[in-house]
Amino acid sequence: MGTDTTTRGSRLVHAASDLPSVVLDDYNIELKNGEGFVGDRVSKAAFRDLVEDWREKLRKLGPDPLGSKASRDFSKRRLDDYLIEGPPLAAGVVFGAIEEFAQELATVVRRFLRQKGWRDTQSIVVGGGFSDSLAGRLAIDRASVILRAGGLNLTLEPIRHHPDEAGLIGAVHLAPSWIFSGYDSLLAVDIGGSNIRAGVVSTNLKKASDLSRAEIWRSELWRHRDEDPAPSRDEAVDRLITMLNDLITRAERSRLKLAPFIGVGCPGVIAADGTIERGGQNLPGNWESSRFNLAERLVEAIPMIGDHDTMVLMHNDAVVQGLSAMSDMTGVARWGVLTIGTGLGNARFTNRQMPDTVH
Repeated sequence: MGTDTTTRGSRLVHAASDLPSVVLDDYNIELKNGEGFVGDRVSKAAFRDLVEDWREKLRKLGPDPLGSKASRDFSKRRLDDYLIEGPPLAAGVVFGAIEEFAQELATVVRRFLRQKGWRDTQSIVVGGGFSDSLAGRLAIDRASVILRAGGLNLTLEPIRHHPDEAGLIGAVHLAPSWIFSGYDSLLAVDIGGSNIRAGVVSTNLKKASDLSRAEIWRSELWRHRDEDPAPSRDEAVDRLITMLNDLITRAERSRLKLAPFIGVGCPGVIAADGTIERGGQNLPGNWESSRFNLAERLVEAIPMIGDHDTMVLMHNDAVVQGLSAMSDMTGVARWGVLTIGTGLGNARFTNRQMPDTVH
């Protein structure tokens, strides 16, 4: 990974390990066992599979308490409804899946903690779409109890921001500090296997100089996974550019002081030149081609924002989502993020300013 430079006029390096407020110790670890990637055991699909396992057991004795709908077709809200006000057997099925998922999550966390880049981790925030549900939060909290009861002095908790917002808000921590002089907002992009989201993030530096009050001013979402036929890579990039231009226009009309900066979170391992080395297999088209560079495409399409040249900085999407939790991690030295979605994103950080209580 490259080294970030934070002086005006210096070249910004993509996927830097040396960030303005933290050092990135590791990210996008792809742990494997005899059955495949360990992270697949704690994906959104894995949770639905556990629900299905419990239903299958009960179907041998009578009617399915969740009806005939396929387990993978249930929305997060519907599963939460079963927990809150569903028939006892239906609630029990979901609770059973939560308990098994929590056990798996605790096992996966232990595997991460054995990795060199994750040693001595004191706290982990869990983001991704799964954390935005009652079932997800219960599973995370239960895994935290399992880990602590097993002797690990570690906190495991859902990320504070909504996962959709965290993937954009974290982009403010990619930008070098000088860029905030004279600006009150910036553009952020969160690219995922199902969605592409773009937004304007208000820094709110007058409310909090540490960026802890940064918030989404406006955002746009495109669910490319729902398109039929599936869009090509170039079509996806063109759609993103349209979204960004629309946001720039809206920001100008509202007299925001938009910085000439676009922070991008994208799955996979990002090279210092902005190409995607691996991990982009869930994106529409081939994003791992050495001839494709999203940052360069965005600069070509949007060469200027206001009166200044556009700068684009890319990093792994789990890294960016984790950075949104910066203000919640000031009491520890070493902390990480896991994002549960199509797969398991991950990153581990060390704070630059160590808390007095940590030695």
